[in-house]
Amino acid sequence: MADSSPARTSKVSRYDRPDEMFFASCHEDILYNILRRLPAPSFASAACVCKTWHRISNQILSRPLMASALSLNPSPLDALLEVLEKVLSEPIRPHFAIVNVRSDHVLSIMLQHTAKRLGSTTLIIVSRSCGSIGRDASTGEVLEVQGGSDGVVLTVGFVPGLKVDAFPLRQPRQEPAMLDKLIMDIREFSASVSGQPVPVGIMIFGDGRYDLKQATEKLDYAMPMQTAIVGDEGGTFVYQTADKTRLLRSNSDHDYNDIAIALTFVRDSNNDHGFGEIKFHVALSEGILACGPIYKAASVRRINRATWLTAKREGSQEILDGERMLMDIDEEPGEIMDNCNLYIGVTKRRRYVIESSEAGFMESLSLHSIFRADEEYLYVEGHGIRTGDRFQFYSPDEALAFSTCDKVSASLERLNLGIPPTSVHQTVPTSASSSFQKEEVFGGYIFSCSARKYFSEPLQDTSPFIKNYPGMPLAGVFCAGEIGRRTNSLSDQNPDGAGSASLCSHVFSSIYLVMTYTPPAPWEAEG
Repeated sequence: MADSSPARTSKVSRYDRPDEMFFASCHEDILYNILRRLPAPSFASAACVCKTWHRISNQILSRPLMASALSLNPSPLDALLEVLEKVLSEPIRPHFAIVNVRSDHVLSIMLQHTAKRLGSTTLIIVSRSCGSIGRDASTGEVLEVQGGSDGVVLTVGFVPGLKVDAFPLRQPRQEPAMLDKLIMDIREFSASVSGQPVPVGIMIFGDGRYDLKQATEKLDYAMPMQTAIVGDEGGTFVYQTADKTRLLRSNSDHDYNDIAIALTFVRDSNNDHGFGEIKFHVALSEGILACGPIYKAASVRRINRATWLTAKREGSQEILDGERMLMDIDEEPGEIMDNCNLYIGVTKRRRYVIESSEAGFMESLSLHSIFRADEEYLYVEGHGIRTGDRFQFYSPDEALAFSTCDKVSASLERLNLGIPPTSVHQTVPTSASSSFQKEEVFGGYIFSCSARKYFSEPLQDTSPFIKNYPGMPLAGVFCAGEIGRRTNSLSDQNPDGAGSASLCSHVFSSIYLVMTYTPPAPWEAEG
């Protein structure tokens, strides 16, 4: 007897049949392998074809990426085209780009050409440096290049789970820099994106015509220790951001200069895609050592961009001029380099107030280059020294440079092996499990002093990274003033003379920024 009940209807899935499900799975596997081989521009177009292609594209770019290349082509524009082709030869969605060149004259042109390839809303910084560090675009060989005018390094970053922006430090004519505004811009951006005013990291590119020591000292005070701070204070730069109102440069209508740009990384509280966690680690190889007695500034005169001072030896009331102080140093045992490489390290205890916040104190160490000494004064570069400040002479030290470079290498080896660092490493607090998870390194950036020429062997400054992370994306610059916070470095280092004072602006050192990624736990990824 035929069933007279109404026919039962049901919605049949497109892939309910096993053979169709198998074909769909194979189809997606094939599509995945095709898309991941596309260059970045074609990959971006493919991601817009349909939802399936977009989903597979997101699977391909589910982890952070850093792509970098160096070209020594004598034509800056041809060199830029070479590194762009190399960096964009594989899938990547640029969240930021850093271009380092050797000449001031091509900065704006390089920015225009980079923006044309990466997009007018991509965050781009183009800076002039004293030298280049990176992997050759043609051979992949790591190069350290100083001297001459050739060399373009391009670094492009994709950092899912983070938001990136750049904020200028502006200085009106005849007035102090607007440092409080920069600090508040960074704090407000971080709070709006992550829910707390704690950036993951800040990369600073400065204008060498201005003294940034006091700015980096106040930024050091204002930013929590979880925030990595690195950079180059001695170059020149141009930049673009999505917010075009920040791009106003000094002209007849805007009577100020941008003296630094702060590339700022903050954690995205809306990261609900299970991207995992990105951390910034900083290690420091020092190359300068305290020597001679401790002095106290007796008289201080600020003249143009320099400070003229006399001093008393600690425990004495006799006022000493520049020649007398240098005589003390000449009597010290051991080899002291010539006066051109001598510095004073001034220990400052300063009271800081940021807008309407409560005042606080911080002790910092500030290094000032000596350029002259006579029977009246000791002449040093920069400002910010006060009567009563204590200081000591500092001289480059080859043995210290070698030993601290080895310490950096050992620290990176521990990180590579998944051994928890003994010092505080830089991260924003999360609700992750307290059990230690090995972090995967996805890139590194080096800021090294251009005058750091102790090493007879090539690639000594880059050796800690090359040894521990062969083949990993690497870029960097040689600086005329490297920036890095020692307190949050990977290494347990406390150089002679530094004591508890914080030192953010360095000389004769190499700063290593290592970017790591911890994948989400399986239950987090599923959630």
